Amino acid sequence: MPDLPVAYHFAVLAVLVLGLATVLLNLTCFDGLTPALPPGRDARRVSILVPARNEERCIGPCIKSLLAQDYPNFELIVLDDQSSDATPHLLDELGLRPDNPHRRVIRGQPLPAGWVGKNWACDQLARAATGEFLFFTDADTTHATGTVSAAVAYAERRRASLVSAWPRLVTVTWGEKLIIPMILLLGMTHYPHWLLLALQRWPRVAQVLPKALLSVLGAGNGQFMFWRRAAYDTVGGHDALRAHLVEDVALGRAVAGRIGEGLRLFNCDALRFSTCRMYRSFGETWEGFTKNLWPAFEARLAVFCFVGATQLCAYFTPCLLLWLKWNSADRPWLAAQVGLIVTIRILLTVRYRTSWLSCLLHPLAELFGIAIALNSWRLARHRGVMWKGRRYTTSSSSSSS
Repeated sequence: MPDLPVAYHFAVLAVLVLGLATVLLNLTCFDGLTPALPPGRDARRVSILVPARNEERCIGPCIKSLLAQDYPNFELIVLDDQSSDATPHLLDELGLRPDNPHRRVIRGQPLPAGWVGKNWACDQLARAATGEFLFFTDADTTHATGTVSAAVAYAERRRASLVSAWPRLVTVTWGEKLIIPMILLLGMTHYPHWLLLALQRWPRVAQVLPKALLSVLGAGNGQFMFWRRAAYDTVGGHDALRAHLVEDVALGRAVAGRIGEGLRLFNCDALRFSTCRMYRSFGETWEGFTKNLWPAFEARLAVFCFVGATQLCAYFTPCLLLWLKWNSADRPWLAAQVGLIVTIRILLTVRYRTSWLSCLLHPLAELFGIAIALNSWRLARHRGVMWKGRRYTTSSSSSSS
């Protein structure tokens, strides 16, 4: 096999050095929720909002952890989105009733045309909520007793419009351990969270930048979205993106696009407070990421292809070539490239306490990630993806039950 051009090696190294620099800057700027004493009885009201559709495996621990919050002024509202399993029965056992004003369950209305199920559920929850803060969290999460107190303190300290916190990702099966940490690799190498924070410190600069440019800097994590109610209403809430399959990223972008108008978005760690087990098998992981990957790019094929090419050429190919060309003159170049990849993976694994399996089997994880991305694009453009008994054709299409 002939030696590779030096220009090729420099190009790959440049991408990886940029990725490492972005990770280091993001990790430096990404602070975390910290313990806070519960405020007094005059504390602002927080509405804890949980959409639930067929969540019998996880709804119990989630609701118990939320009921145990030490914050003195909160309401818990769970929307049962027409579940066909034991979810309604479990909610009843936990004491949630339609007529309980502080700990209640509401029965979801049928899904209208043009809506994604979770967005419709969250819209109904928001309309039922009475708090100054809206805390949307998923049914597959659990939360320490001081989570709400910490979130309120963080939001007040930062004057945040939206706090999107990242729980510790719990993985058990090999498929979860291998693939789920790839979220962090993509999110921390391709999203300049540090730049958004800098622009929020210099609002005059943000005011002269186009909203479209600001919005691409935004992101969010639907597992933990802590809103000021006024900001949620300002961006239109879930109603403004009723057909978007990746509503958390879209909402983060909506806030980021308006930081020049005074809104403020903060992504942070919730590792000390919250956990989330997203999926429970390789099949669920494949299906869930297939649903999300292409819609996350909002039908921007050029960006989708660019990120995919970056992952293939810079984060996978060096590992393969180092093995194939071990005895060639390219080995020092390839070793340096793989060294940068390993450094990035170790930094993220240590910081977010994810499984080492994905780090050790990085080339295999990359292959699965690329395959899932291609499958997501293929299904979204043709017959659509299935999720919780509903079919979605594209990121902006209607669904059918």
